[in-house]
Amino acid sequence: MEKIITKELTENAFTYDEYKDLVNKLVAENKTSGNNQSEKYIYFTKLNIERVKRIEKTTILSDELKEQLDKISEPLIFLVIAEAWCGDVSQNIPPLKLISEYNPNLEVRIIFRDENPEIMDQFLTNGSRSIPVFILLKKDNYDVLGVWGPRPEPAQQIMIDSKKEPDYSHDEATKKIQLWYAKDRTKTFQKELADFLKIISAD
Repeated sequence: MEKIITKELTENAFTYDEYKDLVNKLVAENKTSGNNQSEKYIYFTKLNIERVKRIEKTTILSDELKEQLDKISEPLIFLVIAEAWCGDVSQNIPPLKLISEYNPNLEVRIIFRDENPEIMDQFLTNGSRSIPVFILLKKDNYDVLGVWGPRPEPAQQIMIDSKKEPDYSHDEATKKIQLWYAKDRTKTFQKELADFLKIISAD
């Protein structure tokens, strides 16, 4: 089977800083990424810029995560499927900047979901195009080592439980998840990422 994730794709993908610069440019033009250019999504994008700034400033990598990062000695890529309006993206990509600075062997690249449906559809969550999706790749051959996403397990459980409610509201579920993120301060994400890398290094 032909590889869907290629050297060309990853080299043309955004670096973390390029992604941030593009999102800022879109907001300045009263736009967002993706197919939905509604005022609501543009508002979420503006909100997410502030979230990312705050999380970058306040996040400290845990010792557990650094221990796993120390074991990475070969070049790897975290290819992230994202969109600028997505709250889960804004909460989970900021630690990647710190991670790639801590161990330069771990490169971060970001692509937009709506521009890459053929890739997104290889990494669905229960049949849904949920984002973000973090795809860990070997840089030498672009083999997929593992996949994480779209949100930490407790946050995902909030969404699952909310969908069971007779008066389910996506907006209300999202608010609950964002409150959870604010209290958790990336701790669970870092723990899950450490466990994820532990499994990869054991293979």
